[in-house]
Amino acid sequence: MIFYGANGHAKVVIESWVAGGGKVTGIFDDNEAIREVLGYPVQGRYDGNRFPGDPLVISIGSNAIRQRLDKLLTCNYGMVIHPSAIVSPSCIVREGTVIMAGAIVNAGTEIGRHVIVNTSASVDHDCRIGDFAHISPNATLCGGITVGEGTQVGAGATVIPNLTIGKWAVIGAGSVVISDVPDHAVIAGVPGKVVSGK
Repeated sequence: MIFYGANGHAKVVIESWVAGGGKVTGIFDDNEAIREVLGYPVQGRYDGNRFPGDPLVISIGSNAIRQRLDKLLTCNYGMVIHPSAIVSPSCIVREGTVIMAGAIVNAGTEIGRHVIVNTSASVDHDCRIGDFAHISPNATLCGGITVGEGTQVGAGATVIPNLTIGKWAVIGAGSVVISDVPDHAVIAGVPGKVVSGK
């Protein structure tokens, strides 16, 4: 696997890949001052002519940067699922997505492209998670939730069943969401309320 990104998030993605027996083919980062990560050499800026044919994962935590790079790159994407994650065989998980240690993704869920389901996050049955979204550590999505493109569900947040969270929204850490969330809104508190955006 090739990894594009060599900062803190990349360390978790790479270790998740290696934990499942995966081989690190190459690591790239636009910051040429980064020479190594976890003992692996960093090759500098991405060069699509190197390691042709190997799948790539964008190992960058920023949802917006993952989206921007996806528009620029022409490559085959892989996915990373930590061996301790529990992912129902009835789920659909699309390219570029990473599912970290201890995460649970239950029956009938669909996860889009370049999504992060982070450490110990819980995604229950029949959820729909849009491209470039990030479900942060220990966040809980109850059943039947739709999460829009690019949305961040913060660490330890809880979303009650059958809600729709819009695109590019931010759910603050520890929030409890009890009603639908519009696009681009920022939600905080218990219960969660809109603090900026729509």
